[in-house]
This record gives sequence, structure tokens and C-alpha cells, in this order.
Amino acid sequence: MKIKPSYPNYMDIKTYLNEKKQQVENGLEEFMFKAEGPLTEHIKALRYSLFAGGKRVRPILCIAAAETVDQHTDYNTIMPIAVALECIHTYSLIHDDLPAMDDDKLRRGKPTNHMVFGEAEAILAGDGLLTFAFELLTRHNTNQIDPTDRLRIIEIIAKAVGSLGMVGGQALDLASEGIDIDFEQLRLIHSCKTGALITASVQAGAIAGKATPEQFEAMTSYGQLIGLAFQIVDDLLNVEGTKEELGKAVGSDAERQKSTYPAFFGLEKTRTMARETVNLAVTALEDFNNQADSLRELALYIYNRTN
Repeated sequence: MKIKPSYPNYMDIKTYLNEKKQQVENGLEEFMFKAEGPLTEHIKALRYSLFAGGKRVRPILCIAAAETVDQHTDYNTIMPIAVALECIHTYSLIHDDLPAMDDDKLRRGKPTNHMVFGEAEAILAGDGLLTFAFELLTRHNTNQIDPTDRLRIIEIIAKAVGSLGMVGGQALDLASEGIDIDFEQLRLIHSCKTGALITASVQAGAIAGKATPEQFEAMTSYGQLIGLAFQIVDDLLNVEGTKEELGKAVGSDAERQKSTYPAFFGLEKTRTMARETVNLAVTALEDFNNQADSLRELALYIYNRTN
């Protein structure tokens, strides 16, 4: 059952997502290398996955968080951060799909990077995107953020994607296949593998928008909750979704004997837990006015999505 907004004057999330997604697409095209010169094939591999579609949820969350605290957030201030986040996310997908990891052959309805360019080039494409993201975050000529705030953003993102965040979550996820783990271990995997970068996306946007300490704390809680909700919904979609909707194989979690929310609690309770988590995320924003409606709607979108 879909969640419907319970607050007044809510926005049309489809229009908002389309508008922000186009801004992100323009930013990706503006900043990403062109496929030319001696590194043409390598750059083609980067661009193949980066421009293969996708919802652009993380960069849009970053933009929405910045606009929540500063409606006049400048494109040149926020877009390098948004693009960097999408590059990092894409790198993680390329590496997750590798035979040594989740061994997926489809992503966003297209052959995965290693199926097109080979494993070695896919690894290098992921490495290139991750490294480029941090280059972009440090560029002075495209990033108008105060140096202290910029360093804070870089630190937050680096921690989110490193060994205590996304990389560590993937390591725990692989190590947990085929064995019984407790619920706390499952929550840790989800918070690291998926939640950490989503939370960092919201936090980076909040800092770029000059959030107060109280606003930053509220947005951190929101980010952590929607990060958890995102992965719970992913677990559901892996059971209930279709290959056409998801653009990748379904049922892979069960095949790889992964611990998931449905495996622990069944589908109905898992759906209830996802809904409750999203509602808590919306509640975390209760001290904001209607400028936070984009974040509220994004939380509902995460719950209601079908891919």
C-alpha cells in the first residue's frame, strides 16, 4: 500500500524529480570526461555506467537538503557535490556487479559494465569514477563553498564510502552469505552498505546550504532513516519486483542465501517496518517549514518506488 502525504501543500514529486534529475544529467555531462584521445576506451567504460539511466536519488537528496536550508542555493555550489555523489554511487554499482562480488549481468536493464568491457576495465572504470569524485569535490573553480565546509563535506563522504561505511558494508554482506546472522548484524550491513552514502548525501547538502547545528542534526536523523528504508524496500523488491521494473535479476538474495528483512520477518511485517521507518524520517523534519517538503516527498517516494 502506498503512503500518501499527510501534510498540506505537498509538491508534485514527479515534476520535482524530473526537474532535478535533468539538472543532475546536465551536471554529469558538464563535468565528466569526453570519450576522446588515448584513453577513449577507458572513458567509454566510465560513461557507459554513469549515463545508463538511474533515479539519481543521492544527488537529488543533496540538492533538496541544500535548498531546504537555503532556497537560493547556487547551481555552481551544489552541482559538483551532486555529481561527485553520483560518480561514487555508480562506481559502487560497477564493483558490486563483478563476478567476485554479486555477479550480476544486468543493471538498469542493460548489460553490466564487465559484461561489455571485461572485468579488468570494469574495475578500472569504478576506480576512475571514485577518484574523479574526490577531484571534483576539491575543485576551487567550480565549488564556491567555504574551504572549512568543503573539507567537512569531503570527510563525511570519505567516511561514508570507506571501510567503516559502504566498502565495509559490502565486505560484511559477502561474508554473511550462506550463514545465520542476527538482526543487529543485518542492520549494520544495511546502514553501511546503503545507508551511509544516502545519509552523507543529505549531510553534504545541509552543509552546502549552511545548516545550523540543529538543522544538521535533524537532517542526519532523516538521512539515516531513509537510508535504512531504502534498503528495506530493496529487500522487498528483490522478492516482489519484476525483472522489467528493476532492470536486473530478481530473487538473487535468496539464491545467494543473503540475510534480508523478508527472510527475518516475512513480507507483511517488512512492509510495515519500511512504512514506519519512512514515517519517522518525515517526523525528523517536523521543525522545518514547507521548504522541507521536497525531502518529505522523497522519503515517501523511496517507500513507494517499484525499482
